[in-house]
Amino acid sequence: MTSHIEESPIINSDIEHDVTSSRRNLVEDEFVEETTGWIKCRTVLGIMGFLGFAVVYAMRVNLSVAIVAMVNSTTPQTNSSLDVCPAPIPTNTSTPTRPGDFNWSVQQQGIVLGSFFYGYVLTQVPGGRIAELCGGKLVYGLGIFFTAVFTILSPIAAYTDFSFFIAVRALAGLSEGVTYPAMHAMLAKWIPPLERSKFAAYVYAGSNIGTVITLPISGWLCTLEFAGGWPLCFYIFGGLGIVWFIGWLFFVYDSPQKHPRICPKEIEYITRSIGPAQEDKPAMSIPWCKFLTCVPLWAILIAQCGQAWVFYTQFTELPSYMNNILHFDIVSNARLSALPYLTAWIGGILLCIFADWLLAKGWISRLNSMKLWNTVSAFVPAFGLLGIAWAGCDRVSVMLLLSLTSAFGGAAYAGNQMNHIDLSPQFAGTMYGITNAASNICGFLAPYVVGHIINADQQTLGQWREVFYLAAAIDLGTNLFYLFFASTEEQDWSRPDNDDMTASAPVESILFPES
Repeated sequence: MTSHIEESPIINSDIEHDVTSSRRNLVEDEFVEETTGWIKCRTVLGIMGFLGFAVVYAMRVNLSVAIVAMVNSTTPQTNSSLDVCPAPIPTNTSTPTRPGDFNWSVQQQGIVLGSFFYGYVLTQVPGGRIAELCGGKLVYGLGIFFTAVFTILSPIAAYTDFSFFIAVRALAGLSEGVTYPAMHAMLAKWIPPLERSKFAAYVYAGSNIGTVITLPISGWLCTLEFAGGWPLCFYIFGGLGIVWFIGWLFFVYDSPQKHPRICPKEIEYITRSIGPAQEDKPAMSIPWCKFLTCVPLWAILIAQCGQAWVFYTQFTELPSYMNNILHFDIVSNARLSALPYLTAWIGGILLCIFADWLLAKGWISRLNSMKLWNTVSAFVPAFGLLGIAWAGCDRVSVMLLLSLTSAFGGAAYAGNQMNHIDLSPQFAGTMYGITNAASNICGFLAPYVVGHIINADQQTLGQWREVFYLAAAIDLGTNLFYLFFASTEEQDWSRPDNDDMTASAPVESILFPES
């Protein structure tokens, strides 16, 4: 799709002057803003959003560890001569293993691990649209609040009935499904274009930190005798979600224009960078047919599906792999499972800072930047999985590969994750809801497929290699589609007045037109 801006002879003739003056104005505006006030209001949004994702992922990931303690017999080892890793010789100092409370098969465990996503995918699009129309504050906040309530109810449901437990986990997913699209809608209103990759890395990295903290704590809680051990994973993190919700109500607002304590310099800077407030623009109905025929949107959706398959294969199945194949005890299992998320957090922030720096220097166009970092976030983890498939029983190599490759997975924040806002700031939340719903189908599809690849009676290295090969192939293939069809041009149907494109174009579209 060719940009109207690029076709303008006025802009083409004066592009060097526009780039220089625009950059100078942005730097001057940012300098003025930095000298006013103690802390910027969008920084508060970032901190609270970060903590929100940390809490919400704590409530999501705890089951991956708790299920190891919940299930009475995960994998009976019947024949040590098969393609399996030798179990370590137990010592007198080993932590005694308490029998689990439930006799669930491997297929049932796959259903349990995927049940959260049955509801999660249903509220993505409604959550994004409601956030666009009514503001993201309550949508995001209430989503986490009700996730916390259902998390607290999870142990009670598990003891009551298997189906009831599945329903409660699905309701928790239904509540959490609004969080990502709601936050995306808020970022479209709050964050200037040249800060988006870096800011998104900070906010969404809360999911990695929540996982890093939760996995070892959950492993330790499962060893306690108090309250049965594993139910504490749900009670404690659910309680933290309710506490966070109270703080969110007091400190965050839907848009800069609605914030009662925002510095005038900050609101002026945001308005000049983004454009008029969304409330000041004409209301537009959702162009569903345009969404269906928008190839760049399909490129984002397919890329996210590939990365989600890799993520959820690791997210839901890694603790089971480390328990049944590498034979880590539950405490070591939980601690080591957290390492890839720690490196993903650090790597994601550093890579996105570097990506924004390259954009600010004008050394790469926004489109090429997104394609580059999306490729990094797909290729490195995919080849890392192939390495893990052949590392076999070498525990050190497996953990090093997981940790190193996960560091590059965070580059997705500078890749496709913020691409929706480029295509249509008006409908960024709705579009993110569509792509996130599609990608999170992998949240229950990946465990389901893994459950059918893995033999219930005897897990082997060969079976797990098939799991890793499949994930790598999907990730690499979907990235190729993104490379061919991605775009950063605002779509014609995004604007209420298509003839006024030059006047309303985002600053970065002028600074870095597609080549």
